[in-house]
Amino acid sequence: MSGKPRLTYLNGRGRMEPIRWLLAAAGVEFEEVFLQTKEQYDKLIKDGLLLFQQVPLVEIDGMKMVQTRAILSYIAGKYNLYGKDLKERALIDMYVEGISDLMQMILMFPFSPPDAKEKNLDSIKERATNRYFPVFEKVLKQHGQDFLVGNKFSWADVQLIEAILAVEEKIPAVLSGFPQLQAFKTKMSNMPTIKKFLQPGSPRKPPPDDHYVETVMKVFKR
Repeated sequence: MSGKPRLTYLNGRGRMEPIRWLLAAAGVEFEEVFLQTKEQYDKLIKDGLLLFQQVPLVEIDGMKMVQTRAILSYIAGKYNLYGKDLKERALIDMYVEGISDLMQMILMFPFSPPDAKEKNLDSIKERATNRYFPVFEKVLKQHGQDFLVGNKFSWADVQLIEAILAVEEKIPAVLSGFPQLQAFKTKMSNMPTIKKFLQPGSPRKPPPDDHYVETVMKVFKR
């Protein structure tokens, strides 16, 4: 096995996408194994590779890691994206958890029944514009720096740019009332490692489509 982290998940965003984002932002190349059948998934469980019978699975530094949050924390710490002290780390954790709440709504959206899609989209817009984005607009304004914590690029910045772009795919004008976030988006998108990840042909996955939803249902059916 090469020294590159090895990511096992489906060929789509899901819970692996923030991990791909964080590795890419840190300038780390990785390999991917895509699950396409229930048999592949069952074999991982049978072989004892999935501690809680769940993916994502990331093999890194001789460990077989599961649980998205634990994987992200490890990567952030390893690549110096987790603040300079305990207080900065606490802020990063708070911001990341808040963004994760918004991303959970986006994650579940493709699985909404057709008659609930419009209502769920309205909920995403309402939460983004009234609860989550105002917080980060205020943080950036008061902090007066390019980044959310300290004056250094961190895991929180990566999660926020991922969330901004994911919401914009569904609601293109969502940042219209947030000038700080607009500037943040421009700055982050032009950072060399992130710019590279946003180019066609990168490991970044497209928005989930019907085929992805069908594959998820097929692989994880009980």
